[in-house]
Order: sequence, then C-alpha cells, then structure tokens
Amino acid sequence: MRTAKIERKTKETDICVDLEIEGTGKREIITEIGFFDHMLDLFAKHGLFDLKLSCKGDTQIDDHHSIEDVGIVLGQAFSKAVGDKKGIKRYGQRILPMDETMCICAVDFSGRPYLVMDAKFDREKVNDFSTECVYDFFYSFAINAGMNIQFRVEGKNDHHKIEAMFKAFARALREACEFDPRSINEIPSTKGVL
Repeated sequence: MRTAKIERKTKETDICVDLEIEGTGKREIITEIGFFDHMLDLFAKHGLFDLKLSCKGDTQIDDHHSIEDVGIVLGQAFSKAVGDKKGIKRYGQRILPMDETMCICAVDFSGRPYLVMDAKFDREKVNDFSTECVYDFFYSFAINAGMNIQFRVEGKNDHHKIEAMFKAFARALREACEFDPRSINEIPSTKGVL
C-alpha cells in the first residue's frame, strides 16, 4: 500500500497528514476553515484517498498560511506515497460539470512542477475561505508533489467553480496515481526517470 505520513510545524501552522492512495475515501479533516474542510473532504471522497488531516493555524490573522501550508504538506505526502513512480499512469485528466460550471483539469506527475490556472472569481471569500488562496493551494501542491497541474474553469457561482476544481483535481490525480497494468515495472518516461 502506498502511504505517507508528514508532519510540519512552523510558527504559523501545525499540520499532520496521513495519506493512503489506495483507499476508499475515508477521511477525517479539521483545518479550522469550514469551506476548506469541505473542499478537502470531497477531494478525498472523489479521489478515493484515505486522508487524515489536521491543521492548527493562525486563522485569527488570515486563512492564507493554513491553506498554503496544507498544500505544501499534501503535495509532499503524495510525492512520498507515489515513490519512484514506477508503473503509474503518470497523466490524469477530468472534465467535470457542476451545475452551470465546467472544469477541465489535467495533471502530469512529471517531476517538473508547474501550475496553470485559468479561473476567475467574483467574490473575495466563500464563507471563511479567500478565493485568492485557491491558486496558493494548488501552486503549493504542484511544487511539493513535483506535478504539472492545469485548470480551465467557466461558470458563474464561485462556490461551484472551486468545488468543481477540487473534484476534478481529485479524479485526475487518482487516475495519474493508478498503476498501468501494461507497464507495471516501467518508469513512464523515455528518460527512465521522473
């Protein structure tokens, strides 16, 4: 089983992540940011990842440190759990509709981190979650997982847009992490390393 446990403590946040890639979507998530908890909850459910995540952060100052740092630790956990990437599909993609919103997400476990996010938000916050932190979360995840993550999002409702992004990302990431039965002992690259 591909698992990882990562703990990270700074003066701003105290985070613990326990991840199992081949899970069933079991999850225990507490970040002290209600909407973010909801997004991580559906991320684990749609990715079928078993995820136990706790974050105590300086939310009395802002939500930014907690959201960005959770992205760092989750990215590190996926990188560790996937290991040398031998036999994985490497690429994942999802087109996901949610009411009036359409989200396209594509990922590549390339070892070359990059984030492209074509998504605009009209509100500063959805409940207690700053919409500008959507970029910060996925950027931190991409850098620390060594992934290329790309989004194209259209819609009117910011809640729907963000939720569609987390769901599409979960489904794309799940696909990228899956083993390819035709190349189970191969690194999915002509370079021989990712």
